[in-house]
Amino acid sequence: MRKIEFTELQQNPAELIGKQWMLITAGTPDSFNCMTASWGGLGFLWNRPVAFVFVRPNRYTAKFIDEQASFTLSFMPEKYRADLIFCGRNSGRDVDKMAATSLRPMTTEGGLPAMEDADVVIECRKMAVATMQETDFVDFSEVSPQWYDPTNPLHKVYICEISASYVRDL
Repeated sequence: MRKIEFTELQQNPAELIGKQWMLITAGTPDSFNCMTASWGGLGFLWNRPVAFVFVRPNRYTAKFIDEQASFTLSFMPEKYRADLIFCGRNSGRDVDKMAATSLRPMTTEGGLPAMEDADVVIECRKMAVATMQETDFVDFSEVSPQWYDPTNPLHKVYICEISASYVRDL
């Protein structure tokens, strides 16, 4: 993979996150977990390039995110769609996702676990974390029936500085 400046990224963030999805990978190269996500964004905040992602605190990956200062986002080619679905539906508490899929881990220049065959990898250094509360919403009833129930806690929002970006040359 080739390291680039975030501002050189040619891919559309709405396509990357909303349609291509991402694997959030957190932990160390020796002990990590990944999860599929399609909620988040890329942009600028506090005069820095940032990524923001939403993770429920009961997800196994949240433990790894909370224990480390940084994590990665890997955007996989379409041929990995079944692997992304598997990683979204299965917990790393119960299954070794690397053994159960065709995903291959790598370590970035920054020493973080990511996915070898990704089109784009972004290293994220946590800057702010907030747990969403019902009182944060203008009208919680607009989203609560579809996305939240008593068995599913509200998401934590992680705002991260993009510390490095990598692309695969096609």
